[in-house]
Amino acid sequence: MTAGKNGMTYAQAGVDIDAGNALVDRIKPAAAATKRPGVASGLGGFGGLFDLKAAGFVDPVLVAATDGVGTKLRIAIDTGNVDGVGIDLVAMCVNDLVCQGAEPLFFLDYFATGKLELDQATRIIEGIAKGCAASGCALIGGETAEMPGMYPAGDFDLAGFSVGAMERGTALPAGVAESDVLLGLASDGVHSNGYSLVRRIVDASGLGWQDACPWGEGTLGAALLTPTRLYVKAALAAIGAGGVHGFAHITGGGLTENLPRVFPDGLGADVDLNSWDLPPVFKWLMAQGGMAEAEMLKTFNAGIGMVVVVSVEAEADVTAALVGEGQIVTRIGRVTAGEGVRYAGAL
Repeated sequence: MTAGKNGMTYAQAGVDIDAGNALVDRIKPAAAATKRPGVASGLGGFGGLFDLKAAGFVDPVLVAATDGVGTKLRIAIDTGNVDGVGIDLVAMCVNDLVCQGAEPLFFLDYFATGKLELDQATRIIEGIAKGCAASGCALIGGETAEMPGMYPAGDFDLAGFSVGAMERGTALPAGVAESDVLLGLASDGVHSNGYSLVRRIVDASGLGWQDACPWGEGTLGAALLTPTRLYVKAALAAIGAGGVHGFAHITGGGLTENLPRVFPDGLGADVDLNSWDLPPVFKWLMAQGGMAEAEMLKTFNAGIGMVVVVSVEAEADVTAALVGEGQIVTRIGRVTAGEGVRYAGAL
């Protein structure tokens, strides 16, 4: 085979295969640290292998979820603080899986950029591995795409894909009934939804990402990059305690849009807004943006990142299981007749 007349190379076109190989070598230890029963292959193959029988399942049903981090990435890129967005990516997928009653098993990521920067990419994927390890989920593969001309210098995008499993007949929601209790699990801030509005409010405030955080310590950018809370181990512990009828991951759409996804036709919820304190970040966003309460409740999590629907009889045991996994738990309301979410009190 003869060389082309112009001697052009892929590297000259902006794609560095050697850098991609170096990244795989760098992240192998982080991926290996997420290994769990059922993992049947490591990084480097054409696909990741997982053995459901070795993971302990007898008659499994698979559940899949995919998501991204959204425009929160813009803050991470602009500040260079990329260490937590990998946790966000994992959380947005695995927190959804457990809402179906599934145990997250493995995770794959898609990282796309104009020019691969090894240190940046390593930090991002190490964050993904950290989120996986905290969720009992193995990082078994992914894709790094270097695409010159598609992204401005320094920019990147992330997507994640997770697969979980449950034994047949154990899917959630199931058995949701009038008088069931709603247990709210505290969020760790804004999580990964609503950042197009967050960035607009910050821009209107005149503050920059490196300015002091108006409601806490550190910079504004660092505060807004607090990673999404992982609820997997707490949710699985709650299921093990018995009496759980459903979970609602409070993402885009807030309590207003996400709670009804758990209820069968004819049922809704009464929520007491006085039962928990609105975290300072949301108070600041409401004040700076002149946001109405209804807008807050259908855009942001407002301090409640996950809601557990549980029978009255099991409330104490489930609460104990959740607290044992480090969650801050508040009874925020009940399941009631009539569709929709009805609010009492004020944020």
